[in-house]
Amino acid sequence: MLCNAAINQTCTHENAIIQNAIDILESRIQLPTDYIKSPHDTRNFLRMKLSEMEHEVFAVLFLNSQHGVIAYDEMFTGTIDGAAVYPREVVKAALRHNAAAVIFAHNHPSGITRPSESDKHLTKRLKAALMLVDVRVLDHLIVGRDISSFAELGLM
Repeated sequence: MLCNAAINQTCTHENAIIQNAIDILESRIQLPTDYIKSPHDTRNFLRMKLSEMEHEVFAVLFLNSQHGVIAYDEMFTGTIDGAAVYPREVVKAALRHNAAAVIFAHNHPSGITRPSESDKHLTKRLKAALMLVDVRVLDHLIVGRDISSFAELGLM
């Protein structure tokens, strides 16, 4: 959370309140399986988890055959403008969770959610790797000021 130096004390207080609210929400939610029941819930959950990160985080929602959430894993952490993502590790995690499908998500600390060419290339690589073990990729969401969906953009 970025703050102007002149209002740093107020900002620090607001950040503490926001962090307390997040802690309360997370303690009530416990697991994403308790909360995520629709695409709208998915967006809200990912916005809460990723939108305020100051570095890129690549996460995966692992889903069962009815697209219910099995688990949420923040698998890779990077810098302000990128994160190294390893398809082999994503496949291993999908198999470990016995997932039938996945939704990828990562944040853009810049706030701009337009998919980059490297985002598109990575999604294709991950989709191809997971296809070999019969795990469907339903979407890849980019979280920033808003949320971009590869499926909605016709990139899946």
